[in-house]
Amino acid sequence: MDTISVNKFRDNLKSVVEQVVSRHEPLKVTRRAGEAFVVMSADDWEREQETLHVLQSKSLMQQIADSLETHTRGQGYKPTEEQMNEITGI
Repeated sequence: MDTISVNKFRDNLKSVVEQVVSRHEPLKVTRRAGEAFVVMSADDWEREQETLHVLQSKSLMQQIADSLETHTRGQGYKPTEEQMNEITGI
């Protein structure tokens, strides 16, 4: 994660925010006399929240583990070519 001072962040706010949003990379902003903070796009923040929700859910993690196990054994669900094209957007 890149780091920038709060002064540089303030002076270049528009370009820094555009960079954070376009690169999908958070930016750590440091303050001389206080705690640092992180700037990230709203879309990235929402994805992070969804990931945390899944990781904190025992039932969802169990479903993922079960799915990986059946996939490893070659016994999982196999979508048709048409379904795969729809999933991948082809």
